[in-house]
Amino acid sequence: MDILISGASVAGPALAHWLRQSGHTVTIVERAPELRDGGYAVDFRGEAHLTVLRRMGVLGDVEREQTHMGALWSVNEAGKKLTAMPEDLFAGDVEILRGDLARILYEATGDGVTYVFGDSITSLTEVGDKVEVTFEQAPTRHFDLVIGADGVHSNVRALAFGPEEDYNHHLGLYCAVFTTANHLGLDHSGLTYSTPGKMVSSYSARDNAEARAVFWFASPPLDYDRRDVAQQRRLLSEAFAGVGWETPRLLGEMVRAPDFYFDSISQIRMDRWSRGRVALLGDAAWCPSPLSGMGTGLAIVGAYVLAGELAAAGGDHRAAFARYERVMRDYADGCQKMGQGASKWMVPESRFMAWVMDKNYKVLPYLPWKKMMARSVRKTAEAVSLTDYDFTRPGGRAPR
Repeated sequence: MDILISGASVAGPALAHWLRQSGHTVTIVERAPELRDGGYAVDFRGEAHLTVLRRMGVLGDVEREQTHMGALWSVNEAGKKLTAMPEDLFAGDVEILRGDLARILYEATGDGVTYVFGDSITSLTEVGDKVEVTFEQAPTRHFDLVIGADGVHSNVRALAFGPEEDYNHHLGLYCAVFTTANHLGLDHSGLTYSTPGKMVSSYSARDNAEARAVFWFASPPLDYDRRDVAQQRRLLSEAFAGVGWETPRLLGEMVRAPDFYFDSISQIRMDRWSRGRVALLGDAAWCPSPLSGMGTGLAIVGAYVLAGELAAAGGDHRAAFARYERVMRDYADGCQKMGQGASKWMVPESRFMAWVMDKNYKVLPYLPWKKMMARSVRKTAEAVSLTDYDFTRPGGRAPR
């Protein structure tokens, strides 16, 4: 089939890799003018995530680029270390910067996938057994299938399923992240400073050659232009005005950062992920939010399952989409639950709650339920049964 994917971050290239194994022709359209670098660290945990990376042939590349991050310390305004976060509880088996992962997946698709940067879909119309697609720049084309892997603010979802507000559930936080110099001399570690409703962190990246600044703040939904970076920088500066520690310095470096990212912390909840010849994947379909720690692994697994079911169904997209949803639904729901309610302890709303969380982190390594918490997170990450699909034989039902 001739398949169009919208989105060239993680889910899109991962899906394209598997579709090419089945002999499909794949085009990826991406609104950004080039592959996006930067972003915070993402991780993979559990055998399901690692199995898919291994079958893709990229696990070795991901491991070579992993962050090897150590402790993340909370500090007071003077920079004195107070409490180390339990890294073995919050970190996955492999952690990597989102930009490095995107590059690895881009390279893994090889020359067999056509990338169109700096363009976006403007309309989707089913005409017989094709989808007529119009673009902002490129001429109209017809595809057998269209897959929206274009994130929480999915353009494909809006065109095929309706406005974002019908599916976006705000979790009460906003986040910003950008690259800075490692002026604190951090060695595979990070520091975080909190005040009620706000948290700012700096952690080293790429073998300490640079650092990431990450800001979190509690807020009801804000009205702003998602493409107006200057406005987003103003919102962040206003939210953190008067906050101490290294905050003023990091905000000063924000204006020079080439990879500034700002967005709400939200979940996407939908009753179905496909309509006709259009389907959704990754954050476009089920964003669990960064609070869950599951979004990237979930996207990788979802891409594998979607492509595998298309191969097993022999071109019957209706059967493939239905099976894809049955395999992934409970898994995605479980990952979303990990992110619900997490904002209260991620960014405490009061000094008392911040004090309670600090005391909890201090004693957590010695408490018996720490292992129970870790097992619960891993159980959620592995709560999917993966089929060994035969991607080289479209139409051949794989054993289950």
